[in-house]
Amino acid sequence: MVHLWTSGAMARRVSPSPSAFEFELFEGDPDHLRTVVATSNRTTPWIDPASLKLSHRIGRGPFGDVWLATHHQSTDDYDQYREVAIKMLPPIKEDHTQVFLDKFDKLFSNCVGLKGVCWLHGISIINGKICIVMKFYEGCIGDRMARLQGGKLPLADVLRYGIELAQGIQELHSKGILVLNLKPNNFLLTEQDEALLGDCGIPLLQLGIPLPGSDMVLRLGTPNYMAPEQWQPEVRGPISFESDSWGFGCSIVEMVSGVQPWVGKSVEGIFHSVVIKQDRPHLPDGLPPPVENVLRGCFEYDFRNRPLVADILNAFRSSQSAVYGDGGWIGLDNRRLTEKINASSWTEWLLSKDQLQMGDMVRSRKTQKSWILENMDIPEGTIVGLDRGSERDGFILVRVHGIHDPLRVKPSTVERVTSGLAAGDWVRLKVEDKKHSPVGILHSIQRNGSVTVGFIGMETLWRGHSSDLQMAESYCVGQFVRIKENVFSPRFEWPRKRGGDWATGRIRQILPNGCLVISFPGRLAFRDACGSFLADPAEVEVVSFNTCPGVAKKYQHLEDFHWTVRPLMIVLGLFTAMKFGFFVGKSMRRGRTKKDQCHLVQGDGQRQDGHGGNSAWLPPPVANLFREGGSMSSAR
Repeated sequence: MVHLWTSGAMARRVSPSPSAFEFELFEGDPDHLRTVVATSNRTTPWIDPASLKLSHRIGRGPFGDVWLATHHQSTDDYDQYREVAIKMLPPIKEDHTQVFLDKFDKLFSNCVGLKGVCWLHGISIINGKICIVMKFYEGCIGDRMARLQGGKLPLADVLRYGIELAQGIQELHSKGILVLNLKPNNFLLTEQDEALLGDCGIPLLQLGIPLPGSDMVLRLGTPNYMAPEQWQPEVRGPISFESDSWGFGCSIVEMVSGVQPWVGKSVEGIFHSVVIKQDRPHLPDGLPPPVENVLRGCFEYDFRNRPLVADILNAFRSSQSAVYGDGGWIGLDNRRLTEKINASSWTEWLLSKDQLQMGDMVRSRKTQKSWILENMDIPEGTIVGLDRGSERDGFILVRVHGIHDPLRVKPSTVERVTSGLAAGDWVRLKVEDKKHSPVGILHSIQRNGSVTVGFIGMETLWRGHSSDLQMAESYCVGQFVRIKENVFSPRFEWPRKRGGDWATGRIRQILPNGCLVISFPGRLAFRDACGSFLADPAEVEVVSFNTCPGVAKKYQHLEDFHWTVRPLMIVLGLFTAMKFGFFVGKSMRRGRTKKDQCHLVQGDGQRQDGHGGNSAWLPPPVANLFREGGSMSSAR
């Protein structure tokens, strides 16, 4: 019998594949060793639970407990013992167990040969709980930080570890795997003090699988390191590769400062800070400008504006070469890179994700506040020349129909158009799926027509072909919308007016999956009341003065602008009524005065006329005298 030991100095693994190993074997005389390659006959990651012997628990986290164990493999030729770490997950319903095992089988095959990820042995089920078996490592970055004064690492070590970890994340992303649980306690250290990823996508495996008595939030990561879209991926998502950029940034901040992001806050408090208030972790002082700039980008609320891991890796590498012993750095460009491109409100990280090529169809890049294609300088053109220069100062030549000479523009001012679509367009599925909203935002389109789209109701990006999509009505911040008349039960809660009609709200923010964050300035919101609501773009319609029929509807829309419009109009109406009343009363009094004066003047005139020959008012004797005199004169 040949005994094979896989721990200690007498055994060393020279192949990164878990199915092929190189060992030093000894038979009888330990002084005469020979090297052979022992290949496992196991073609699947399944491990017989009888071959695993649990020792004691060494850790606990949101995804289960971690145990130290021994894995025993025995054949006719040798006995093999391995010291392993087992991550024991919470119980999963039986009808979902096979789904999880199938997901792990794909993950296991994708992780074969990756250098920056912990070595996976396989998977098993012990006492009804799924157990992921991996190589045992003596320590992690979190343990090392706990032993240092202040709990923070030297900058040189942070940059070195950061490069090694970014390489591991990049390897997983190249296989389509999201980590989603990046933190110092999950960064394992080898005997050579190299950093490895200790979690290779377990939250992604549990996505969509209900766990009894567990919180969805805790299954998508550790709250202190979670990106905004990880909290409610089907509503505020989807999760993407850039979600790991947020977690990486939080980990680096903790490694440099020794302070965990959002330390001392409850889960609800972190949710309110990250998702509702949209706060960012505080960056410590003294970072190299490229590192500081890329970390600021990691904490952009909209993940489309965050850097990819390749951008992070470049920033850390450029800074590492300039760091020297006393913690300072030389050879760096101290000029800070601009976080936002003023013309478009997009970050440099988003603008650098799609490299333009000769022959690409392009158009002027839309801004986040305007989606009107008619106002574009370049409605459509073809790239006929590239004058890159530097990444920031290059130009391209675009030929536009109807213009003789090509236009010389910056690459950041245009966007590539393929099959009539560009990243950021509002699109609708031609064949609707009731599981999610049919309207979403296009995130990427490749030159071969393959696309990724964010839809409400989907936790990850939808993948398909441009032929499956059609253009949809676009929305922008500041527009007023209300629920369509044919929608009786909207996806999200929506307030009603006093008469029972749907209230009209204003778009305050547009999330990457097209979900609309709506405020209702026409409603007086108290401190404890909900200040904003969410809306599915497929269920709302735009409201404007032009679309409001009649004066009454236009006035109602005017009230939607702010809750003070109605009381102001009431006060204005009362003031106008009072003014009108005063005016009418004054006019009536003035009219009565004039009438009285006219009567007096008329009476005076009658008295004067009576003295001259009107006898109707004179006493009878005098009247008779006048009448007699008149007769006498007429007789004469």
